[in-house]
Amino acid sequence: MSSIGKLMKQAARMQQQMQGIQEQLAQRTVEATSGGGAVKVVARCDGSLVSLKINPQVVNAADTQMLEDLVMAAANSALEQARTIYNTELGKATAGFNLPGMG
Repeated sequence: MSSIGKLMKQAARMQQQMQGIQEQLAQRTVEATSGGGAVKVVARCDGSLVSLKINPQVVNAADTQMLEDLVMAAANSALEQARTIYNTELGKATAGFNLPGMG
């Protein structure tokens, strides 16, 4: 088999692996909290949010800015964890396969 044929076969195999990993990551979740647990966010490793829980004790109509800050902090933390896992898992699939624009 020619080297181009081997390369194409390897690329197709890697594409299948990456698709499988992406499907698994779409189901995998991470959890982050802020404000000592006042706000909890669960995100999927595909970058989507699953849930947001707010402890009723931190809900203060006079201070919505604090609540907004807590929500943003927890959401950003969960999404960063999700991105890290996503990049790590896809990096495992593409290790040793160096094509321009793929890493």
